[in-house]
Amino acid sequence: MQLPIQSQSALYAEPWEASATPADLGRIARAADRSGFAYVASCDHIAIPRRLAEGMSTVWYDPVATLAYLAGITERVLLLSHVAVVGLRHPLITAKQYATLDHLSAGRLILGVGAGHVREEFEAVGADFDGRGPVLDETIDALRAALGPEEYPEFAGERFFFGGLGQLPRPAQERVPVWVGGSSPAAVRRAAVRGDGWLPQGDPRDRLPAQIARVHALRAEAGVEEPIVIGAITEPLYVGEPGWAVGRGTLAGKPEELAASLREYAAMGVHQIQVRFRSRSVAELTDQMAAFGADVAPHLDRSDQ
Repeated sequence: MQLPIQSQSALYAEPWEASATPADLGRIARAADRSGFAYVASCDHIAIPRRLAEGMSTVWYDPVATLAYLAGITERVLLLSHVAVVGLRHPLITAKQYATLDHLSAGRLILGVGAGHVREEFEAVGADFDGRGPVLDETIDALRAALGPEEYPEFAGERFFFGGLGQLPRPAQERVPVWVGGSSPAAVRRAAVRGDGWLPQGDPRDRLPAQIARVHALRAEAGVEEPIVIGAITEPLYVGEPGWAVGRGTLAGKPEELAASLREYAAMGVHQIQVRFRSRSVAELTDQMAAFGADVAPHLDRSDQ
């Protein structure tokens, strides 16, 4: 699940998040750890321009700091950047941050990356907004080298060159998984050719099968034989009968009914789903997470219901 509190866009933030605390964020991460969630995720924006602030808000925690804090108070849940806008930083800076995070968390990092969409952020740090797609492609290649096992990684590209520069600690994982976010044609191609996973950005159910088929076709065309993890973001969820207005697009009801609906994603070829729960407080959210882990998740892999 994408964590609440750490990003508060008007598209999805609940009212209670505005006054939430770091302790609340930690409570939610521990609930995810305890309830068997695969990962918790944190977003990435450096600064939001005034023209976008009403809709996006300016609340965007730094993902490395956030995930490192949560790594120290959890035990098994994986730590995903969803997504890191790596084109805003030199690959060696990104590698230093995330290699350290993977080292400190005993190998729990998934590096989710994306192109970004806020021009002013790029301009403020001197990054190339118009060329952010090719920059991201090369950055992924550079990060493959910089997050590998070598103390002195080497890379030579059109924009980035490094060699003879040592970086310790190395990541705990031999290969840090790189999941590519986005649903544009360029993002789908990037995920297919360069990613270990694909994180679609809000594709509805009726669009996913064609998108997934495209990912696999492009991957085969590029000669990439390794499997790819296909993701999806589900509709908002509420386990049980809410008794309050959770929104027309929310899936609510008995655990078996929710599981039956969510299993449709697996039938499309989705391997992992990112869920979001409607809630009016931290307590209601963690109760929803516990109910999902105990009563819904056990039914997700069953095809006999």
